Amino acid sequence: MLNSARLHVLLEIARRGTIVAAAQALHLSPSAISHQLARLEQELGVALVERAPQSLRLTAAGARLAEHAQAIADLMAVAQDDLRAHSEGEAGLLRLGFFASSGLDLLPRTLSAFAAQRPQVELELIMGQPHELVPDLEAGRLDAAVVFEHPLDPWCRQAAVEVEMFFEEPQMVVVPLRHRLGRRTAVRLAELEGESWIGTRGGDTGEPVLERACAAEGFRPRVRCRSDHYQVTVNLARAGMGIALVPALGLGDTAGVHVCRLDHPQLHRRIGVATRATNRNPLLRDFLVELRSAAAEVRSLLEMQWS
Repeated sequence: MLNSARLHVLLEIARRGTIVAAAQALHLSPSAISHQLARLEQELGVALVERAPQSLRLTAAGARLAEHAQAIADLMAVAQDDLRAHSEGEAGLLRLGFFASSGLDLLPRTLSAFAAQRPQVELELIMGQPHELVPDLEAGRLDAAVVFEHPLDPWCRQAAVEVEMFFEEPQMVVVPLRHRLGRRTAVRLAELEGESWIGTRGGDTGEPVLERACAAEGFRPRVRCRSDHYQVTVNLARAGMGIALVPALGLGDTAGVHVCRLDHPQLHRRIGVATRATNRNPLLRDFLVELRSAAAEVRSLLEMQWS
């Protein structure tokens, strides 16, 4: 295999025209240059230069090899610049997982600031539930996952995954405008016994948190239909199909419905980000800075709106 350092020697000889000039350019002695050139000729089995008492010029083989050496040097320079951009967080690939309602405000806020300063960065976004995203994070298929966790339905955390929680997101009760709760600002779960519900399908455990919370209150909710798409849920409540439990980030368009806070110590979601401690992607650090900033803004908005 050709030695890249010796190819660099030949390239400098081609550029400078003499061994002495090449030695000066490479900060080596003329004898070291001559030795490297001789080793290269020996390895290839072909003469690369014609030596005269006062001059030196490349043979046809030497000139051809110098062209290849230039191409290799150009490619290495491109590789070096590319890797420098990656190491400094100016380019590269960042793979992110997120749950659906974080994509309405939290993630767009984050990515707007992040992408504006890093136009060369490629983003790969995967939407899913935390129990779907975390295995991909553990396996190295994601760099980070924006996640939530219910106190009534915690997910099993693995040692390889670190979770940083940012804020608690309140659960809201959505009712039709003419509902008996239409003027309330807060309601207790026990007051909702006997109501028709628009429920969710639940996480990986299979039992939605609404059913768990209602069981603790001594009743079972009457669920008319289920949807994990919160805007569908809100639209069904608007149509009078029942009441719904919707996390604040998932509310979206609430025209035509009334929203009130649910007073319950365990019916909320903790919002955060999951990462791998071993992940050395330099883009991840900058993304987390922007995510923390966006999370602080969203937390303040939720507190002002629903406190």
